[in-house]
Formats: sequence, C-alpha cells, structure tokens
Amino acid sequence: MSKVEEFEELRPLLFSIAYRILGSVSEAEDAVQETWLRFDGSATRPTSTKAFLSAAVTRISIDVLRSARVRREEYVGSWFPEPLLSDPYQDPARSAELADSVSMAALLLLERLSPLERAVFVLREVFGFGFDEVAAAVGRSEAACRQLLVRARRHMEAGRPRFSTDRQERQELATRFFDALQSGDVDRLRRLLAADVQLVGDGGGKAPQLARAVSGAENVARVLGAVFPWLARIDVTFEPHEVNGQPGAIFRDRDGRVLQALVVEVLDGRIQTVRSVLNPDKLGHLGPVADAWAVSRELKRVRRRMH
Repeated sequence: MSKVEEFEELRPLLFSIAYRILGSVSEAEDAVQETWLRFDGSATRPTSTKAFLSAAVTRISIDVLRSARVRREEYVGSWFPEPLLSDPYQDPARSAELADSVSMAALLLLERLSPLERAVFVLREVFGFGFDEVAAAVGRSEAACRQLLVRARRHMEAGRPRFSTDRQERQELATRFFDALQSGDVDRLRRLLAADVQLVGDGGGKAPQLARAVSGAENVARVLGAVFPWLARIDVTFEPHEVNGQPGAIFRDRDGRVLQALVVEVLDGRIQTVRSVLNPDKLGHLGPVADAWAVSRELKRVRRRMH
C-alpha cells in the first residue's frame, strides 16, 4: 500500500480526533493536512502508520488549541464549535462514545479541560486508545496520562451533558418543533420546550444575534414564533439536518447561501437547548455563506412595510 493510500484510509480517524480536540472543522482539516506533510516528508516508514499519524495529528491539534484558547477568551458573545453535519469516522464498537462526544454540549464541556487533558480524554475515552498509545501521542508518561485522564473525567462527569438517547424520540420531537417554527405557532412551540429551555446564539460579533441567552419556555417560544415566519417572507428557507449528532437544520437565504445552523438538544421529551451558529467564519465549510446583516436589514424593511 502506498503512503497516500495508507493516509487516506486513516484520514477519517485523524479528522475526528482533531475535530474533538479543536471544535473547529477548518482547524481540524488544517491539522490533518499538516499531518500528511509530516508523514510524506519522513524518510522512514513507521512501524505503525496509525500510531504515527494519530500521534502527529494529536500534537499538532494540542499546539493549535493552545493558541486558539487565547482567541476564545476574547471572543464576542457565546462561543460554539463549528457545526459538523457528519462524522467521517465510524466504529460500530464505539458508536455511543463517538456520538456523545461530538455533540455541541460535550464539545463545550471539553473546553473546560487543558489541551493535554482534552487530548488524553479524546484518545482514551472516545477512541479507546491504549495508555501506551496515548502516552506516545502526547509525549507524557503513562502514569502522567492516567492522572490527566482522572482530572478530565472529573470535569466531564461534573457537567456531563444530558439529552435523550432515543434517536427516534429526538427526531419526532424535532420534526414537530420545526413544523411549529415554520408556522410561528407559539402555543405549539411552548408545549415542546422544557420549562428551563435556553435559546443561545453564536454570532461572534460578525452577525446579528440576541444580546444574551433567552431562558424559559414562554420567552423562547415568543422569540422563535415571532422571528421565523418573518424570515419566510423574505424567502429564507431551512432544511432539517443532523448537526453534531443532534437534530437540527441549516437555514439559507433566497440564493441558497448558508445563513445559520440550528441545533436542538432533547431531554425527557422536551427541547432543553436551542443553539444557533450565525458567525459566518464558522459556516464556510457548509457552502457559500449569506450576508446575515443584509438579511437582517431586509427583514426590518419588510416588517416596517407590513406595520
């Protein structure tokens, strides 16, 4: 098997490791590309290509994350991971771990960990690497990695995201939610939302967004019920799509450009959280991106004319 073939076979795994460490599709893709350059440039073939490439992409991702954390501390408003529509790596033996670890709630929880803790947790808990492989990947002893994992588990368990594991229940609830959203039916929306539901947006200062999170079924239902029927009037459409392993939708302007990604998290038969990613920098991998400010201005003009 050629170097290129070996690499391409492992690319889905490498991307999935990098994305979970970084929470960014574009940065994960860059880390995978840098891994290829290192592999291609190495004079000798490693004993285990998987071990070599996994270690390389992990170390590159740790370095990127260290600089990214500084930028995220200065981020305007809520920071969410870049939406992922499908995870390229599949392993039936670890499907539950893979699905749980890619949700936005889990990735936000991983943000609490140090870069080393995050890398150790991802390799060991999500992908099932042995401690010898984890130690080689992060450049620490096995004993140190065990300690890092203990700390990481403690942080993750303290705030572990809770949502319905019943895929069919989630999808049925999401279908009813998006139907109610499209019609602006506030009463139906209210019945689908948990009492303490939160609506949170990530515009990064580069798109119109709510000034702060909206909480409570009544408030969230009214905001959603008021906004989306008006968006339909200016030909904004949406297509239901799984986002980070949870029910969601991609919204597009009249020219088909991506306006936002919306994801809903379900718990106990109700929608617990509605997250909206509007920052255009986080949507480019989904296709051409809409001008959210122009959409907002058109929306205001239409509303003024109608009143």
